[in-house]
Amino acid sequence: MPIDPKFPTNHNVIGVHNHADGQHYHFVWGPGSFSDASEDADVREAYYTRREDLVPVGVHGTMVAVDWDSCIADGSCLQACPVNVFQWYRTENDVPAIGMVNATSGGTGSNVKEERLDATDKSDPIREHECIWCMACVTVCPPKAVKVDQENMHFHIVASDTSITMNT
Repeated sequence: MPIDPKFPTNHNVIGVHNHADGQHYHFVWGPGSFSDASEDADVREAYYTRREDLVPVGVHGTMVAVDWDSCIADGSCLQACPVNVFQWYRTENDVPAIGMVNATSGGTGSNVKEERLDATDKSDPIREHECIWCMACVTVCPPKAVKVDQENMHFHIVASDTSITMNT
């Protein structure tokens, strides 16, 4: 199932994935739901092999968003992106996907399609702020798990203001 095109209005912010530079971050939107990843045999086998539960984890990013519940770890988006917005999250933080809801990453993970650890890995828009809006990632994603929309900046700003208010 493709990413919900209205995820910022149909979901809530459930976490913040920080960039280690201290300036950038992206929101995690949920709740998640079982989708393409949970139906993919390779993904299910990889979770079983790792002895990890396959649970809904939601959408990472706002202007560049990846529905981690739909992502089957194909890696086409990593290969297509000319500015390296994405990385395999597990190549930097090898933890269950649910552990990335409130994590910090330095952007040091691999952005090479063939370097994913296994089918539990997800494409993480860790450098969302560097997107040039070319839409290459959207066009190549087999399950249509990626959405790029500059107009979602509004939702990012509103969520940022809410997060700042909640933290003060």
